[in-house]
Order: sequence, then structure tokens, then C-alpha cells
Amino acid sequence: MRGWLPLTLGLLAVVIGAVWMVQGLGYISGSVMTDRKIWAVLGPLVTLAGLVMIWLGLRSRRRL
Repeated sequence: MRGWLPLTLGLLAVVIGAVWMVQGLGYISGSVMTDRKIWAVLGPLVTLAGLVMIWLGLRSRRRL
């Protein structure tokens, strides 16, 4: 059961970061984030942080 929290939060961050990025780039419309450069920059950063969390979660599960 060790490592499930970083895996879950990492997956959530990857999904949210990807949505923020495509909204910031203007591919998803109907939001205040549409075509805003800040979300096109923050999205990949959040996605990268999520990937690091997934990697750390997987590493901690392998040590068992």
C-alpha cells in the first residue's frame, strides 16, 4: 500500500496539467483559461511534476 498516494496525485496532476495546457493553447474553448499563455506554460510544469510524483511512487513500491 506504500506509494499509492504519490501515484494517485501524480496521475491527477498529469491529467490536470494536460487539460490546462490544451486550454491555454486554445484547443478547448468555453473557459476563462482559453487562449491564455499562462495556462499554456503552467500546464506542462504541472504535468512534469505529476510525472515525477508517479516515478517516486513507483520507486517506493518496488522497494517492498
